[in-house]
Amino acid sequence: MNARERMLARLRCAAPTMVSPEEIDRIDERIDSHYDGRRDMLPAAARTTSALVDAMQAALTASHAEVFRTTAQAWPTLIAQRLEQANVERLLVDPSSKEGAALRRALPSSIEPRAYDQTIEAWKSELFETIDAGFTVARSGIASTGTLVLVPDAGSPRTASLVPPLHVAVVYANSLHADLHAAMRAERWASNMPTNLVLVSGPSKTSDIQQTLAYGAHGPRELWVAIVEGEGDAKPLANGEQA
Repeated sequence: MNARERMLARLRCAAPTMVSPEEIDRIDERIDSHYDGRRDMLPAAARTTSALVDAMQAALTASHAEVFRTTAQAWPTLIAQRLEQANVERLLVDPSSKEGAALRRALPSSIEPRAYDQTIEAWKSELFETIDAGFTVARSGIASTGTLVLVPDAGSPRTASLVPPLHVAVVYANSLHADLHAAMRAERWASNMPTNLVLVSGPSKTSDIQQTLAYGAHGPRELWVAIVEGEGDAKPLANGEQA
C-alpha cells in the first residue's frame, strides 16, 4: 500500500469515540465558562456597542480594509460617492434587499447596478471581466478580529464577496459581537446553523510565493466596510447578549 492507502486504512480501523449527550453538555459549559470569564474581566466601558465599533474598526484597518463610520441616513450617499471616485462602472448589488435598493437610488448615472439574476454559466465571462465591485450586507460582525459574518442567498451569493476586485459591505453597529464565541451563542449557530456562512476579515491576501504578501490573489484586492451606527450604542452588553 502507498502512504495514502495506509492512512485511510488506519482511519477505517479506528474505533469511533462515543461521547454522551451529558459529556457534550459539560464540554459546552466549560467553553462558555472560559469565554464568559474572559469577557467579565473587561471593564463595562469596553463592552458597549461603541467600544465594539472601535475594536471592529481597528481590526479591519489593521487588515488593510477601509472603514467608514456612518449613519443609516448617510451611508448610501457616502458609498455611492466613494464608488464614483474610485471609477467603478458596474456594481453587483441585490435590488431585493432594502440596503441594495437604497444604494441603487443613490448611485450616479455613471455606475450601472447589476443584479445576480443569471446562472453562473450564462454570464461567467462578464461577471469576472466587467464587474468592478460587489455589495453585501453582513448579518453581524466579530469585533475582536474585524470579521464580517455573511449569509449568502440567491440575490447575494458568495460570488458577490469573492469575485469582484472590490468588496463593499455594510454592517450594523448593534449587530457586533465581542468574539466568535459570543456570535455563535447569541445567533444560536449550534441549533440554527445557516447552510452557508462566509467570514470576511479583510481583503484577499496570500504570501505563498516567496513569502511576499500579495493582495487579490484569491478574492477582492480591496474591502470597504461601512459601520452603521445609531442611538443607544453606549448600552453595556451582558455576556452572550446580541448587540
